[in-house]
Amino acid sequence: MASLTRELGIDLGSSFTVIVENGEILLHEPTTVAILLDEWKMIEWGQAAKDMYGRVPDDIEVVNPVQHGVIAEYEITENMLRYLVQKICGPMVLFRPRLMLTVPCNITSVESRAVHEAGIGAGSREVYLLQQPLAAALGIDLPIAPPTGNMVISLGGGTNQSAVLAMNSVISSEMERTGGQKMDEDIIAYVRKNYGVILSRASAEFVKMRIGAAVKEEDPLTLEIQGQDQVSGLPRSVTIKTEDIVEALQDSLQDVVDMVKRVLEKTPPELVSDIMDRGVALCGGGSLLRGIDRYLTRKLGIPAYLVDNPTTCTAEGAARALTMLDELKRAINR
Repeated sequence: MASLTRELGIDLGSSFTVIVENGEILLHEPTTVAILLDEWKMIEWGQAAKDMYGRVPDDIEVVNPVQHGVIAEYEITENMLRYLVQKICGPMVLFRPRLMLTVPCNITSVESRAVHEAGIGAGSREVYLLQQPLAAALGIDLPIAPPTGNMVISLGGGTNQSAVLAMNSVISSEMERTGGQKMDEDIIAYVRKNYGVILSRASAEFVKMRIGAAVKEEDPLTLEIQGQDQVSGLPRSVTIKTEDIVEALQDSLQDVVDMVKRVLEKTPPELVSDIMDRGVALCGGGSLLRGIDRYLTRKLGIPAYLVDNPTTCTAEGAARALTMLDELKRAINR
């Protein structure tokens, strides 16, 4: 009978939700929901809802129910989770699934409880919570069981996190409630100040993904993008260069460096020595920014490398954790 129970690892992120079962990615969609305001009813979700942003009538609102890594709209999040779980598992009359939900490190007990209750409300039999850096380490198969230090930097849409791991536990960690969305805001502010053009959030994200970089590139790219003239209010095109994005993101990137330094400062010297030898694993959507591994290597003096599965490793690790409950009992919350 136990074999009929589905076991899902879920990374409920600010920008994307990823669901994994037995190493297979079942879902990878934006954590975005379109709500009919009069009935407070979800009418669309995922990429379809994200495509509606800024294009809907007054009676529809497009929201991100998870912000900065924690639930901002509880009822919407619960309804979205219930829909996704039922989409994957079916009616679930007899065999409700077990869920391993990831949460940012260093969040409050109230924020953790909201995630747990949302998982229960989604129709699960059991809900476990696992810190995202630890889940990411499991998802990229880092050797975190021995008493040797490993470091993970997770750059998400709403949070940046860094943690040192050993003996299947988080030794030291830091979390900043900034991330890729803050970078988008930096690009919007830079283009408005230097070009007099107002970009939408979607346009700023597109620019970042297409030509963005953390360091100056030998072959810089350019991109023509349309925005709104801040004086006339009329549409106007502007050509953005890679150098513009590098300059716009410097403050956000320095915040990442400062966060990592704070983690290293409170890490035992023996583990820091291990990290110097092993390097730092970069994951999360923000790690796809070109040159960010070289930027962090130069700033930290520690080799930084991009993992093979940066956007899905956290959910993959959560699914794997369901098979390691005894080994991870000190790190898992119920």
